[in-house]
Amino acid sequence: MLKNKIYKYFFNEILKNFITILLTFTAIAWVVRAVNFLDLMVVDGYAVTTYFKYTLLNITTIMSRFVPLTFLISLTISIAKFERQQEFLILWTAGLAKINLVNLFLMISFFITILQLILSLIINPLLLNKSRSILSNTDPLEINAVLKSNDFSDAFEGMTFYIQKKSINNELINIFIKDSSGNLNTLVNNNKENQNSTIIAKKGFLNDGKIILFNGMIQTLNEKKEINNIQFEKTELSLNNLSTRTIKQVKIQETSSLVLIACIFNLNINLKLINCSKHFTSEAVQVISRRLGAPLYIPLISILTSFLLIYKKEKNFSFLKKYFLFILSFSTLIISEILLKFTSLSFLATIMYFVIPVTMGLLFYILLFNSIRKEKVIK
Repeated sequence: MLKNKIYKYFFNEILKNFITILLTFTAIAWVVRAVNFLDLMVVDGYAVTTYFKYTLLNITTIMSRFVPLTFLISLTISIAKFERQQEFLILWTAGLAKINLVNLFLMISFFITILQLILSLIINPLLLNKSRSILSNTDPLEINAVLKSNDFSDAFEGMTFYIQKKSINNELINIFIKDSSGNLNTLVNNNKENQNSTIIAKKGFLNDGKIILFNGMIQTLNEKKEINNIQFEKTELSLNNLSTRTIKQVKIQETSSLVLIACIFNLNINLKLINCSKHFTSEAVQVISRRLGAPLYIPLISILTSFLLIYKKEKNFSFLKKYFLFILSFSTLIISEILLKFTSLSFLATIMYFVIPVTMGLLFYILLFNSIRKEKVIK
């Protein structure tokens, strides 16, 4: 009964540190990424609500990237705290076996690993796909925010706008519009042949998804390299059908794990249609390796950090050994990221990426077990 309370105490302390550090790292990284996403409003003209929905759906992805490092830091800090407060010394004197505490740390690492697998395999792809669909199904609303005074704007695909000046009542002065994708073909008679169009107008204003232009000229270039000029006193250009340069196609990181696995093993499953090309399959292997293999390094980190238990506080230079173990564990995480890049090169490299943490974990656990067994018992 007493041992259960002790284990529960250690579990709660480590988990409390883990959650605190993880939320701190996530909050900082999310703010930085949210700033990078400001282009969705400033350049692409999406509404504020769309911007916040998109950024919020990226939180779990950011969080999962910090899980291994956070676990390493939280476990190291917890062990240092327990040692500093002489809590370990009391436990060893009371006869508690160190290997039991090692197994507790390992059990916590398995819990964190399962959490990381759920995030990586299921939650992250689902939320990332949802965030991409928000951009795909939402049209930019703040067109007036996209068009700025004395600035070229290419937020819309195949379109370039230049407004020399905006008056107080949002009237546009000296407007230049360049269309290189045929969006303006409906303004002239030869719809099928027009390739490039240029509009110059003295003034205009935005109204209900349209830009109304006054006193200008439309210049078109067709496939025969013939230039046609059309003068106008007033014309309207609809902006509802224009698409922004924001990438709306689903990326491989946003694709379901089940779809990627089906593509890798060429399974005939009735899934969302994707092009399982050789290049896509190679990227899919790397993505699945990150989602499924990277969490396997968390128990290895737990075992490496547990070597702190065999060092007595009165030993000389023990603090150097603590730094050494932390650097070794941190280097393991870095090496895992480096090895991840090679998983798409060959089947053997992929298998090795999964085998290394399991094999090294077993070897270090045996070494740790023997070290603890040979250690002198504190009386």
